[in-house]
Amino acid sequence: MNRPAGKADPVMFSLLEAARALEHRLESALAEVGLSMAKYGVVSELARAGEPLALSELAARQSCVRSNMTQLIDRLEADGLVRRVDDPTDRRSVRAAITRLGEERAAAGGRAMKRVEEEFAASIPARDRAVLARMLSGVR
Repeated sequence: MNRPAGKADPVMFSLLEAARALEHRLESALAEVGLSMAKYGVVSELARAGEPLALSELAARQSCVRSNMTQLIDRLEADGLVRRVDDPTDRRSVRAAITRLGEERAAAGGRAMKRVEEEFAASIPARDRAVLARMLSGVR
């Protein structure tokens, strides 16, 4: 499609608006269980791991820089969702361990995410979801 220079594609902006709306729905659902997307990412990662993880490993798994992970772990620790433990193989390193409350919140966050996913899926007919998935794969 030929558009005059400087004229934006309305489909692109509609896609961005839809992504923001979906992100808002996810954040709101997680907020109901006392989490943010970032906090949920960490507690769910720790729950899946089943063992304490080094902060550098968590940062790599969450695609963020170590300083951001340190600050996030500070907040999660203040919330009682994780605790810092010594690394048994490296005295200079610290690991994050999920607490029982953290496990409970991770599970609640997973249920909240699933609910939003189901609501999203129900809002789009199955045939349209397949087309949407195929179209979005070309954007990545």
